[in-house]
Amino acid sequence: MAKFDLKDDSVVVVIGSGAGGGTLGSQLAQHGVRTVIMEAGGRHEIEDFVNDEWGMFGKISWLDKRTTSGSWRVAKDFAGLPAWIVKAVGGSTVHWAGASLRFQEHEWKVRTHYGNIPGANLLDWPIDAKEMAPWYAKAEDNLGVTRTNGIPGLPGNNNFKIMKAGADKLGYKECHTGRMAINSEPRHGRGSCQQLGFCFQGCKTGAKWSTLYVDIPIGEKTGKLEVRANSQVLKIEHDKSGKVTGVLYADKNGKQHVQKARVVCVAGNSYESPRLLLNSASSMFPDGLANSSGQVGKNYMRHMTGSVYALFDKPVNMHRGTTMAGIIMDEGKHNPKRGFVGGYEMETLSLGLPFMSAFLDPGAWGREFTTALDSYDHMAGMWLVGEDMPQEKNAVTLHPTEKDQFGLPVPNVHFDDHANDTAMRNHAYKQGAAVYDAVGATRTFPTPPYPSTHNLGTNRMSAKASDGVVNKWGQTHDIKNLFVSDGSQFTTGAAENPTLTIVALAMRQADRIAREMKKKHI
Repeated sequence: MAKFDLKDDSVVVVIGSGAGGGTLGSQLAQHGVRTVIMEAGGRHEIEDFVNDEWGMFGKISWLDKRTTSGSWRVAKDFAGLPAWIVKAVGGSTVHWAGASLRFQEHEWKVRTHYGNIPGANLLDWPIDAKEMAPWYAKAEDNLGVTRTNGIPGLPGNNNFKIMKAGADKLGYKECHTGRMAINSEPRHGRGSCQQLGFCFQGCKTGAKWSTLYVDIPIGEKTGKLEVRANSQVLKIEHDKSGKVTGVLYADKNGKQHVQKARVVCVAGNSYESPRLLLNSASSMFPDGLANSSGQVGKNYMRHMTGSVYALFDKPVNMHRGTTMAGIIMDEGKHNPKRGFVGGYEMETLSLGLPFMSAFLDPGAWGREFTTALDSYDHMAGMWLVGEDMPQEKNAVTLHPTEKDQFGLPVPNVHFDDHANDTAMRNHAYKQGAAVYDAVGATRTFPTPPYPSTHNLGTNRMSAKASDGVVNKWGQTHDIKNLFVSDGSQFTTGAAENPTLTIVALAMRQADRIAREMKKKHI
């Protein structure tokens, strides 16, 4: 395993080890590039995982102080926890459910297809489906996505069987157990899914793809990758020419160090990445690094989300089996006749009883709430996820007075639903309930959005420097050796779960950085 000197200015520093950073770091090492991944959290291997929702939540979650504003319900229910982000090696690939879907062709060019939507800051991506197709193929192979490369789909549990029966009754045509980065059969030294039902806690069997135990060990075996856990980056440094030169970070004991670098890649999720750029302000960059456009932190997206649960006369036991192996894709198409642009997916979802009691209807009590929990074993559930509209006012900013444990301003997350988001959510609630009503549900109930897991857009990709933060390679418009490598570079969010796209972009970016370094362009 590599160990690089703090003064080694030949290395690429990658900040974050999740779908973007973990993939990028491993790929760079495989290209022969000396790479240090800086991860703010600890390293918890598979043997450290426990099938305990709250126990693992406390162990792996980013629980540092945050503030929240805006009209979204999360600001009322979870003001200090607007998002569920993992602070550990592997990032949110430890916590995610595994859904791996490609963007639809039109979703790369939504400004062209949707037109001018009042209040929405829509922009076409500077890349398209054709350019991304080979990288999607590489990502699907790397993740072992079911229903690609001849890999069979996962089996359907009772939760899926109910969804499928309802979908058939309503005439939906695209319903199956999904394209999932969870082994349906042994592959690449990892076993198949054992249907334990604890996908969000960290997969105890290793069947679910994670950078923690797939990509990062491959990178480490090259001798070109060092993963430095418990190392929280506080500031990116630069020289008099504006070129970045390294990062200031705090170790496990709070002691601060500077790691020199040839290239810096930011992959800290859509909260921490813009926060780091803003906290790296200097006399040369008074508004923060890479922020000549004023777009750092702006255009925050979290997907249109919500859930529908239903009660049935007979037991369902939705918690048994893979959490999200079930999807209805028919509503994902762009069809403005429904009263909104863009589309959404319906995906099976089960929360364990501890989480269900917290998230079903936060703050609620009384007979309606308790009888639902009493009937937990008779419950089926789905998550609704769709394209939300980027709005400049939805933003991650630095709090004017609140500081973290290092004395740095904490992020404030502001979000208001766009009218299009609300119209889509109401349609999704109606159709989700209809799926269950069609197969005899005794009761259906929509639930509000949870703390965000799909955090996107705060350092968006743009063709013109004035419109965003990074170019088509994730390279910042302002500083050529500074890159963004996570979901914050998303120009728009699409209807699909973002992880596959983040991985595909990271693989493409690693190839680009390696070539540009060889040519000495960076």
